Amino acid sequence: MDKAFVTGGSGFVGRNLIAELKRQGVAVAALARSDSAAQAVRDAGADEAVRAGLGDTALMAAGMRGCDVVFHAAAYVNLWGPAKDFHEVNVQGTQNVIDAAKQAGVPRLVHVSTEAVLAGGPPIVHADETWPYPEHPAGLYPLTKGLAEQRVIAANGPDLTTVAVRPPLIWGKGDTSVLPQIATAVKSGQWYWFGGGNYLHTTTHVANVVEGLLLAAEKGRGGEIYFVTDGPPVIFKGFITAQLAAIGVKPGNRSMPLWLAALIANTTEPLWTLLGLTSQPPLPRTAIHVLAQELICDDSKARRELGYQGKMSVEAGLAELP
Repeated sequence: MDKAFVTGGSGFVGRNLIAELKRQGVAVAALARSDSAAQAVRDAGADEAVRAGLGDTALMAAGMRGCDVVFHAAAYVNLWGPAKDFHEVNVQGTQNVIDAAKQAGVPRLVHVSTEAVLAGGPPIVHADETWPYPEHPAGLYPLTKGLAEQRVIAANGPDLTTVAVRPPLIWGKGDTSVLPQIATAVKSGQWYWFGGGNYLHTTTHVANVVEGLLLAAEKGRGGEIYFVTDGPPVIFKGFITAQLAAIGVKPGNRSMPLWLAALIANTTEPLWTLLGLTSQPPLPRTAIHVLAQELICDDSKARRELGYQGKMSVEAGLAELP
């Protein structure tokens, strides 16, 4: 790989991906829709900030020309928000990236997906890539990320090889998403452990996400999906408590039965939708499905086909926090 194009380069995964690509001597062009995003991707090491948004297919195609692979990490990552924003970024934005890659003649596209695409059916336990999409996704994020993933896989063909990588619960130093939101909830007195929090949960350190993405770009079979993880699952409460301790936050032991949390989520979210409320409901359904109960994913396929190892251990990742 000589040159790569990265969307979402100013985000947590994108910044780490750009830095590793540069460490390996790969030239990087990164999408940037604002001055701050342009500065962020340059700070991460990108050689070029392509000033465009996911809606600018022609400009993206121009920035992709000469690239060997497109890494699509941009997404609208929220538990709640306007349906228009989720669809515009996650679904149409992904389609635009696919179209731009085809126009530019880029041979490979690697899509950053999520275990949340399976949220809405039974608990995601010992799930591999054959696990079916839910008939009723648990919220707009799982819905639109699932639709995006399906478009990526469907786009695979002779002129463009497409691969999707699914990392559950991304974490690590510099996290700008999950841990800060949990810390805010703790500090505001809104954090509860669901069912005590002593259930197993699969995690993926951001360095392992990057490892999986690079291997997918090199060895991933076209039209395939790959889970990547840290390996054996961890006890959710202990894992989150250890991360919070690194930033000086104590979560306490307040707990809520899972049945009560599910009742609140399944009652308030439809009400918020009916009333057109823009504020986030007390407990979004997506959070219940991906954070409040056992969740175990099997990355055997990536280890077998890609040579994925998950080189960053949970212990080493925790040691380097904050």
